[in-house]
Amino acid sequence: MQAALDQFRSNIQRVRHIANLYHYFSGVTTTALDLSDILRAQLVMAVSALDHYVHELTRLGMIEIVEGKRAQTPAFLRFQVPLDATLRAVVPSGGSGWLDNEVRSRHGYLAFQHPDKIADAVRLISTIELWNDLSTTLGIPVRDLKNRLQLIVDRRNKIAHEADIDPSYPGVCWPISASDVAGVTDFIEQLCEAIHVLVP
Repeated sequence: MQAALDQFRSNIQRVRHIANLYHYFSGVTTTALDLSDILRAQLVMAVSALDHYVHELTRLGMIEIVEGKRAQTPAFLRFQVPLDATLRAVVPSGGSGWLDNEVRSRHGYLAFQHPDKIADAVRLISTIELWNDLSTTLGIPVRDLKNRLQLIVDRRNKIAHEADIDPSYPGVCWPISASDVAGVTDFIEQLCEAIHVLVP
């Protein structure tokens, strides 16, 4: 499980490097050069770091369950695998590689960004009440935590799928600021660090 957190920390550091680029170029160029897309890239990468962390946490946790290092959860027991994966699993000394491949295949097209999707993923490896426990840990009401994450993901989607264009003013992007994106990065970092404590 530590490997998932280590990778997240590396990913979030990359996000902070993007912020450093923005601040550097802001100091050496004029306002005539629009650098706001650097901030948009930072926001997208921050959400990507969260998504990747949940993918890795879930995958590693499920492998730990198969290896007997973690207790089974009801959601884990409902996880469906095709017969070819089952046959690979029952081969003597087959190890857990079959599950690693299957989880990667099954989850590869899923996005673990929305609060409910993150909770569903965590249920595969833990019985904690994720958002209630995060609320207690971070001292933020559940509703506020979920709303804040949902707003971040909605903005990421506007950037990734709508070029961040304000439909009221065609050709004009929604405003974005370095402080807002820094807040997003900090929030996502706090969230993942707290999840790691709650799902050891």
